[in-house]
Amino acid sequence: MVHLQAADGASALIARHGGQVLSWQPAGGTGEQLYLSPRSGFGGAQAIRGGVPVVFPQFSDRGPLPKHGFARTSAWRVHAAHEDADGGARAELQLVDDAQTRALWPHAFALALEVRVCGRLLEVALTCRNTGERPWQCTAALHTYLRVHDSTQAQLAGLGARPYFDAVLARDAVQHEALLRFPGEVDRVYAGVDAPLLLHDVGAAEPRSVQVEQRGFADVVVWNPGAQRCAALPDMPADGYRNMVCIEAARIAQPIVLAAGQAWTGAQRLSLTVAAR
Repeated sequence: MVHLQAADGASALIARHGGQVLSWQPAGGTGEQLYLSPRSGFGGAQAIRGGVPVVFPQFSDRGPLPKHGFARTSAWRVHAAHEDADGGARAELQLVDDAQTRALWPHAFALALEVRVCGRLLEVALTCRNTGERPWQCTAALHTYLRVHDSTQAQLAGLGARPYFDAVLARDAVQHEALLRFPGEVDRVYAGVDAPLLLHDVGAAEPRSVQVEQRGFADVVVWNPGAQRCAALPDMPADGYRNMVCIEAARIAQPIVLAAGQAWTGAQRLSLTVAAR
């Protein structure tokens, strides 16, 4: 594990397994903002359920690889960790191809995950580099699980009037409502999202909102398994769906294409606002 502690008290915890952010506690005693399943495993070939899983080089089951690729189950190397001039804390983890990854995906690559925490901000950036001699393409995402008091009361603003692919119904649709709510299972891919989103944790004792911004990533995935599907997930409590909403920065509709030596970076920025009492 890598523990980041900013001068103002903000903190983050990152696992080498999967290069995965597991915890984000902003400054000011606002508590944990990421959901981590108490039934998750933490090693071997098993992905960690919660936090910010790194999806690479394949999103979901849209290809021949294991679901969401192999980055989230690989052992990453800690490259650096330090304090910034403004008191923020930063770490970089790296993953490069080896015999195990090439057996699944025959390409040379280097991934760098940079995590920064300061105040009420969490910034996660993923850089993919083609270190081989042949071009390749991939899809990628930061599969962020945000903690909420009750998902059935949570509201997501910023996607009104946008088209999306509904993976539950397996069809294209348009979101007509201004606020997306989560009365049941939600699994949507919105392409070409370039404006911030705002998740309102309406049911919390102290109502709060998390603003979600991204760069490099062109798409947004919104997911909550709902009661029925959650009960079938072995690494989730039956009621775990009530405490999480996934808002994922993704690159799906138009894959990342890299020639030899080229690199691409995508980032997600989370900022917390707590309503005044």
